[in-house]
Amino acid sequence: MAQFFPQEKLLPDAVLDRFKYEVATELGLSPAIVSGYWGNVTARDCGRVGGKIGGSMVRVMIRHAEEALLRGQQL
Repeated sequence: MAQFFPQEKLLPDAVLDRFKYEVATELGLSPAIVSGYWGNVTARDCGRVGGKIGGSMVRVMIRHAEEALLRGQQL
């Protein structure tokens, strides 16, 4: 899969982390992740957060690819 996607990140880690915490808050998991510790969060709840983030990241990647194609860049 690395052959299709550049190694550089589309979004900085800080942006992804902020998004992760926003999703967790949206799902009502804020009390469980006080001070950035996720050890009290169940695997099921982590999967819910990861699933929402993963879906959103795919949409962002598709949008960036479409914009690159419109600019005439080769993917």
